[in-house]
Amino acid sequence: MDVHPSKTYEVRTYGCQMNVHDSERLSGLLESAGYVKAPEGADGDADVVVFNTCAVRENADNRLYGNLGRLAPMKTKRPGMQIAVGGCLAQKDRETIVKKAPWVDVVFGTHNIGKLPVLLERARVQEEAQVEIAESLEAFPSTLPTRRESAYAAWVSISVGCNNTCTFCIVPALRGKEKDRRTGDILAEIEALVGEGVSEITLLGQNVNAYGSDIGDREAFSKLLRACGTIDGLERVRFTSPHPRDFTDDVIAAMAETPNVMPQLHMPLQSGSDTVLKAMRRSYRQERYLGIIEKVRAAIPHAAITTDIIVGFPGETEEDFEQTLHAVRAARFAQAFTFQYSKRPGTPAATMDGQIPKKVVQARYERLVALQEEISWEENKKQVGRTLELMVAEGEGRKDGATHRLSGRAPDNRLVHFTKPDQEVRPGDVVTVEVTYAAPHHLLAEGPALDVRRTRAGDAWDKRNATEAAKPAGVLLGLPKIGVPEPLPVATGGCSPA
Repeated sequence: MDVHPSKTYEVRTYGCQMNVHDSERLSGLLESAGYVKAPEGADGDADVVVFNTCAVRENADNRLYGNLGRLAPMKTKRPGMQIAVGGCLAQKDRETIVKKAPWVDVVFGTHNIGKLPVLLERARVQEEAQVEIAESLEAFPSTLPTRRESAYAAWVSISVGCNNTCTFCIVPALRGKEKDRRTGDILAEIEALVGEGVSEITLLGQNVNAYGSDIGDREAFSKLLRACGTIDGLERVRFTSPHPRDFTDDVIAAMAETPNVMPQLHMPLQSGSDTVLKAMRRSYRQERYLGIIEKVRAAIPHAAITTDIIVGFPGETEEDFEQTLHAVRAARFAQAFTFQYSKRPGTPAATMDGQIPKKVVQARYERLVALQEEISWEENKKQVGRTLELMVAEGEGRKDGATHRLSGRAPDNRLVHFTKPDQEVRPGDVVTVEVTYAAPHHLLAEGPALDVRRTRAGDAWDKRNATEAAKPAGVLLGLPKIGVPEPLPVATGGCSPA
């Protein structure tokens, strides 16, 4: 199916890394069908607007219907405009969307994103909304076309779905049981990406280190990490998000012994209380979690460990919360993404007794954030004086222009702002600097760069920019920074993949 080349599209992404990666696929599908990205700042002024939704963020449905409502008059004025809604909220509220917003043309789910161009065409021809929600995965998303938002770093999905039954999470019900990709297909995609100039990849899964459960190989994930270490030109390997239950010693050994696997780990804690962990149906306890942290630090001394924590889960007592604070003090996370618990319809936790008053949750949240801020700053101060190799990032420093700095990510994924060298430096290039100052959420390297290494990834960025300059400006999908995403809005139920 081809469309007139002047037809434009915009994809709006909400939620987790899975949705971001799916949006890259949706963009690739639309471009394969002949659409081009709408100019930057189009704000719905496009021939096709796609909402890739999340069902886990608080008020996700209100936000969606509010945005759809704002597009209704625009659609009336623009003949032929189409609106599509996909993702987790579409999987969950399939019938409701068209009833509440009858001007929507297509509703599709998490399992059949590959159908979007066909459904748009069918809606155009039949002049009625197309609602098609597959109940199980039709094709692994990685077989679909992709329009990646970075020339030098890429997500690589190794599995979809989740076999866990955490009581606060609706994701397994919407994305289904875990399905693993063949290792050969994963490595072939990585090699192809490296061939295009990508030098950093992040392995992505709802429960990434459970990879292999499909085939009964408990060491499949560590073998995959080691295999990534044999790919020439692949400089950095990260993964998100693992589950403590599946975090075995062979994974720690693979991380420590594979040079291009970065000294960084994002592993959700969720709570430090064994009682709350049991109510959450998390299959580990505080001692087991802290034991993993201890083993990782013994094997990889400079590892930066980050986490997710939910405050105010139903039944959480002051003693339970104190256990979370204890775990945070013991683990000394580089960063923690903290969430206030809020009910999610369709989850067991939503109907549990002991829902905590908002005022109490807010007070606990503020205490946790203050403690973690203090620890983050102390841990960052330990980086002062270290010499680090930074992969230059694109647009991560909001004040870089004013301060004549650039920004990059250290191997452990810490954000470092550094003095702009005299010579040209491109995103994807590698700069060696000495850290001179630490703040809670970033580091500074105020002296001159010790070394600048031009890379194939930088060349790829140059090539991408030259190609994009000949096209209409695009609307970014909101791709998070490679590795751990920025903190999400406070009032949420903790939609971490693990």
